[in-house]
Amino acid sequence: MDSGTLISFLAVDLLLVCVPGADWAYVIAAGLRGRSVGLAVTGLVSGYALHTALAAAGLAVLVAGSPALLTALTVAGAVYLVWLGWSVLRRPGVPRAGEAVERDRWRVFLRGATISGLNPKGLLLYLSVLPQFLVTHDARLPVPAQTAGLGLLHMACCAAVYATVGVLARRLLGARPAAARAVTRTSGAAMLGIGAFLLVQRLALGG
Repeated sequence: MDSGTLISFLAVDLLLVCVPGADWAYVIAAGLRGRSVGLAVTGLVSGYALHTALAAAGLAVLVAGSPALLTALTVAGAVYLVWLGWSVLRRPGVPRAGEAVERDRWRVFLRGATISGLNPKGLLLYLSVLPQFLVTHDARLPVPAQTAGLGLLHMACCAAVYATVGVLARRLLGARPAAARAVTRTSGAAMLGIGAFLLVQRLALGG
């Protein structure tokens, strides 16, 4: 895989990662509710690590070829987003002084991993976008190795962008409880809205 292909993939990948969605909403809400941005981002990246492993193993092809399985994964992700978004709207929270140590740190990580693991945007990347950058003829590396490499590049982009978003949200709104609460509610509404849209879309397609 040449440098031109990598640069092209990086440009497309950054464009996708920089589009606000469920991942953005979660890391912003986690930061503003006093939760560790690092744990939230690590969870999100771990979800994409699972995507990368499955894609490198060739299982992504099986998912893409099974409309029923793809629909089930999308619906599961949508339902989870609706539930999580509603939870954030009910308890928006405000920034806390210092680095609050939570009893549910493991849950912060798991929520991030679940959101990205079931994120339809992530499925789109690994099932539709990433394969277009794989070299199948006269390649120095086998396709699974290329897939793993591109997946790792995507994970690095996610870590950099989401950490920046979370830290900036906390620093800019840390001394503004009212604004922070409004942003958190907006993040919750975004997660709920994205989940509801996906559910309606899948029901329409199924009908």
